[in-house]
Amino acid sequence: MKLPVPAPQVSEMLMSHHDQLSKILSANLGPEVNGVYEHWDKLRHRTPPAGLTPEEWWLAIRFRRSGMAKRLPLVDSAQKHFVLSLTDSMQRRLHFIDREAAGAIKGMDASGSQGRFLIRSLIEEAMTSSQLEGAATTRAVAKEMLSTGRPPRDQSERMIYNNYVAMNMIRERGVRPITPEEVLELHSILTDGTLEAASDCGRFRTAEDNVVIYDRGSPPTLLHIPPPASQVSDRLAKLCAFVNDGAGEPFIHPVVRAIVLHFQIGYDHPFVDGNGRTARALFYWAMMNAGYWLTEYLSISSVLKKSPAKYMRAYLYTESDGQDVSYFVAQQLEALEESIQALHAYIAKKNQEDRAARRVLRSAKVGEVVLNHRQRALLVNALKDPDRVYTVASHQAAHTITYPTALNDLNVLVGAGLLLKQRIGKANEFLVVPGLGKKLAL
Repeated sequence: MKLPVPAPQVSEMLMSHHDQLSKILSANLGPEVNGVYEHWDKLRHRTPPAGLTPEEWWLAIRFRRSGMAKRLPLVDSAQKHFVLSLTDSMQRRLHFIDREAAGAIKGMDASGSQGRFLIRSLIEEAMTSSQLEGAATTRAVAKEMLSTGRPPRDQSERMIYNNYVAMNMIRERGVRPITPEEVLELHSILTDGTLEAASDCGRFRTAEDNVVIYDRGSPPTLLHIPPPASQVSDRLAKLCAFVNDGAGEPFIHPVVRAIVLHFQIGYDHPFVDGNGRTARALFYWAMMNAGYWLTEYLSISSVLKKSPAKYMRAYLYTESDGQDVSYFVAQQLEALEESIQALHAYIAKKNQEDRAARRVLRSAKVGEVVLNHRQRALLVNALKDPDRVYTVASHQAAHTITYPTALNDLNVLVGAGLLLKQRIGKANEFLVVPGLGKKLAL
C-alpha cells in the first residue's frame, strides 16, 4: 500500500495564500466533497471549484473542519491531541444507527428466529474478523466447526474459535466498564494458541518486541510506528476512562466513542499481535455498553473485509492530516450503516424463504419425495435453527418411534438433498444443508 501524500500544513498555506484569504473564505465551501470526508491525497487530483486552485480549495475545507473540530482527551505519539469534526453526513449516519441499532428490527421475531440470526452473526463476525488478520478458512468449514462444537484443527480455525468465544463472553457478561485488566483478559482469549510465543497472550508489548507496522507488499512499506512500549499501560488506562465516561465533556456520541476506542487500539498497538481482533471486539463491547443491542446481530468485519485497503487508509489519513480521527469515524459509520442494511436484507430474504418453504411443506411433498409429518416437523425446526445437529436417537425420542423408523426418516431427507450425513465416532450426525429455505421454496 502506498502512503498517502501528507496534507499541506495550514500554517504554511496561510503564509503563501494570505492575499487570497478573502476569496477563499467567501467561497463558503463545506468540510466534505459530495458527502465524502476527502483527504488531500485524493482531493489534489480533483477539479477544484471555479476560481480556486487545489491548494486554495483544500485551505477552504480545512478552515471549515477546524471551526467545527473538538479536541479529544487522547494523544498521538508526540502528545498531540486527536481532533474530531462531525459533519452533516456523519450526523445523518449516527441518526440512522440510533434509530436502527437501539430499537426493534422489523421481522426479527416473525418466526421466532432471534437465536438463529444471533448464531449466524456471531459465526460471521468471528470468521471475518479473523480473516482480516490472515486466517484462511472457508465459511462452510467455520460454520461446521462452531455449530457442531468440534475442536479447531489448525491456527486459522483456532483464531475463529477464539473470536467466537470472546464475542459470546462480551454478550453474556452484559454492561460493565471496560478496564485494562479485562482488555488483557480479552486479548488472552482472542490469541490463545494462535501466536508464535504463548507468553505473548494477554500481555503488553515491551521495547524488546520492537513492534512496527508494515504492509504485505513487495517490498514492504513502513506504515506506522506505534507509541513507545513504556507508554502503553498509561495510554490504555486513559483510553478506558474515555470510553467509559459517557457523561464527560466535551460530549462525544457513544457510537463515536466506540469507534475511537477501535481506532486507538489499532494506533497504539498495545500487543505483539492480535491488536485488530482486540480492537474490533472492544468496539462491540462499547456499543453493547451504550445500549445498542442490535450490535450483537451485526458483522462489521464482513463489511471491512470487502475493502481492507479502505479500512487501513482511514488510519493513514488520520495520521497524515493533523491527527484528524474524522477520517476513521467516517469510514466506520459507513461500514456500520452498510452492516445494518445487510441485516435488514438478510432478515427479509430469510423470512420470505421460510414462508415459501412452509407452503411447500404443507403439501407434504418436496419434488418427488413424499414427506411424513415427522419429517415435515424436523424441516420446520431446521428452518428456525439451521445450525442444529440431528441424530437418529434425537429424532427417535422426539416422536417416540423405533430406531429403524427414525433412521429411515433421516435417510430419506438425506436422499432428497435436505440433510447432510457425517460420521462422528461410531454414530451418524445429520446436518441441515446450506440454504435449506431457498431449496425448499424452489
